[in-house]
Amino acid sequence: MRLETERLVLRSWESRDHAPLAAVLGDPEVRRFYPTIATPGQARAQLEFSIEKQAAVGFHFGAAELRSTGQFVGLVGIGYIPDETRAAIRGQPAVEIGWQFDKAFWGQGFAPEGARAWLDYGFTTLKLPEIVAFTFTGNVPSQRVMAKIGMVRDADADFEHPKLAPGHPLRAHVVYRISNPALGA
Repeated sequence: MRLETERLVLRSWESRDHAPLAAVLGDPEVRRFYPTIATPGQARAQLEFSIEKQAAVGFHFGAAELRSTGQFVGLVGIGYIPDETRAAIRGQPAVEIGWQFDKAFWGQGFAPEGARAWLDYGFTTLKLPEIVAFTFTGNVPSQRVMAKIGMVRDADADFEHPKLAPGHPLRAHVVYRISNPALGA
């Protein structure tokens, strides 16, 4: 799996990605809208899970690197939504888009650039009817990216994340949607 944009290469995970991925997922500022930071072992497990998912279904979240230098900048991609989470969202959407970037690369437009490439792949190649994104209600930076890539907030689909305990401060999530323009959806 490999997609290219003006400044990014979006590709499948490789073993060399473990350390930089662990650094991103272990950064408290990057993970401020997640329940915890990831340990290096959890980052390794996430990388292995993503590799397995891509092998099984043909796509999943992957690495993002600079075209000019090959430097790892974060992760971006699309993936099937786990059943428990899917059931909590109105319409039970199948595929989500998401991203997490090293904070050294924030504010440079990499998240929307990579996400647009994945939306194009999802709609053009995979012929997906819809892709959603969701995040904690307080994660305004990600919501701005969602809007920049043409997604629209669906307040009726907002939900309490089922993997977080009732009362957890990050449990309330907003949902953004975008339909495949080629399917007239």
